[in-house]
Amino acid sequence: MKHKNQKPEPTTRLRGRPPDTDSGEMQSRLLDTAEALFAEHGFAATPVRQVAEQAGVNSALVHYYFGNKAGLLKAVLDRALAPMAQAIAEMGQEEALDLATIAEAMFGMAASHPALPRLIVREVLLSAGDTNELFIKHYAPRLGGALPGLVENAQRQGRVDASLDPGIVSLMLLSLCMFPFVAQRVAQAQLNIRFDGTGTADFLAHISQLIQRGTQP
Repeated sequence: MKHKNQKPEPTTRLRGRPPDTDSGEMQSRLLDTAEALFAEHGFAATPVRQVAEQAGVNSALVHYYFGNKAGLLKAVLDRALAPMAQAIAEMGQEEALDLATIAEAMFGMAASHPALPRLIVREVLLSAGDTNELFIKHYAPRLGGALPGLVENAQRQGRVDASLDPGIVSLMLLSLCMFPFVAQRVAQAQLNIRFDGTGTADFLAHISQLIQRGTQP
């Protein structure tokens, strides 16, 4: 039995572990910050401390949630690319596949994670390091690598011109949906293109028209 004036024992928890109610918010903030910094400065040049400081948390949380910086990068990629890979896999089962639907899914992913296309260009397309190997092994086969099969399905369904090369069409889809966010700063300043909600909706409408008119039988 406790005495009336006895102080309650403090609740103990692992060092660096946040209250459970803050866990999801803190992880999202760390992932958002890491995504932007990795895209801007590169994975190797961005220390964990910088990510934590800009996210407004203790650097111990990065290790608690993600293990290390490589784990943080994988979490950044998984957050956006794993749902996209799942969506592409599900599209492969559709009996009436429209290329505009594929473009809408890819563009929507990029619009939700606008720094990610720049991160992929910097760390994958222009680099031969660990990020390149991670992307090629775990993501590319289920993303861009799966697109030619979707195009071929649409061709068999009579929805896409059978004379078009599925690989070239796939690369064009990727370019239309990803490159706008790589060129966002120049596009905003020199072409007066908006990247807010209304601007991205207009952009997607243009992409859909180009695809539908340029690939129909």
